Amino acid sequence: MTTSRRQFLAASAASVAASFAAAPIQSALGNDATASVKNTICVFTKPFNSLTFDELAEKIAEIGYDGIEAPIRRGGHIEPEKAADELPKLVEALAKCDLEITVMTSDINDPDDPLTERVLRTAATLGIKRYRMKYVHYAPDLAIDDQLANWHDQFVDLAALNHDFGITGLYQNHAGNKYMGAAIWDLDRVLDGIAATDIGMAYDIRHATVEGGTSWPTTFRMIRDHIDTVYIKDFVWEGSKMKNVPLGEGRVDPSFFKMLADTDFTGPISLHEEYLDHRPAELVPQHLAAIKKDLQTLNDMMK
Repeated sequence: MTTSRRQFLAASAASVAASFAAAPIQSALGNDATASVKNTICVFTKPFNSLTFDELAEKIAEIGYDGIEAPIRRGGHIEPEKAADELPKLVEALAKCDLEITVMTSDINDPDDPLTERVLRTAATLGIKRYRMKYVHYAPDLAIDDQLANWHDQFVDLAALNHDFGITGLYQNHAGNKYMGAAIWDLDRVLDGIAATDIGMAYDIRHATVEGGTSWPTTFRMIRDHIDTVYIKDFVWEGSKMKNVPLGEGRVDPSFFKMLADTDFTGPISLHEEYLDHRPAELVPQHLAAIKKDLQTLNDMMK
């Protein structure tokens, strides 16, 4: 580990320790202190690539979301190489409808990739506060501990870059054998000592339920201090396969929302609708109806 990495890690750890030290004061205030704080609710707009920026903004605002999770990645609304030119146009279109890019979905996880700094600089200049990182995958022929240690060093360097730009990277837990973070304990190790304001977690209750079954509350408590943003979607089991379904019709336990509220969580919530094929443009009306229905279900679950 380089000296700069050690210095950053030490400063980051001190920041985390300071936030933990302040936690009892916040807890002592109770839920009344945060009752007036409304979670920003955004929607992942992957199904809407066929819409213009203005059309996208108008339709999302009409449904009632506060912002969007915008895919600024290969195959998304904007290709990373074009972010400097196109991202300001998307931000402007959203602003006309009082919307924001709450989370920018990206291809970023390598601080040494030349595109990383260019995209983050553009996003930060536009006031975007969060971006979702690209997943990292386990290599089957390497020791798990060694891979986690390498990713920790990589994330420390990326966290330092995020800190400089004033933007938070988010790593999402995703179910599956190849994904680091699926089990959640491994992500906890990789994020150890890194301030959640530099790299935090996008906690996905759907994927946590797939991997954790009935034990997801335990790993939720373990990772809670790293959670910056929460992802919401639902699924059912069909034999040994998962099938995405509308929110409230699957295995995601509604008690999650009370557990979340009891932690005084005030971060953003991003709703993902993945039970319709996101690719055909002709399905846009169905997607709009789906995210409207899911938003109502989410609001009911959060009461």
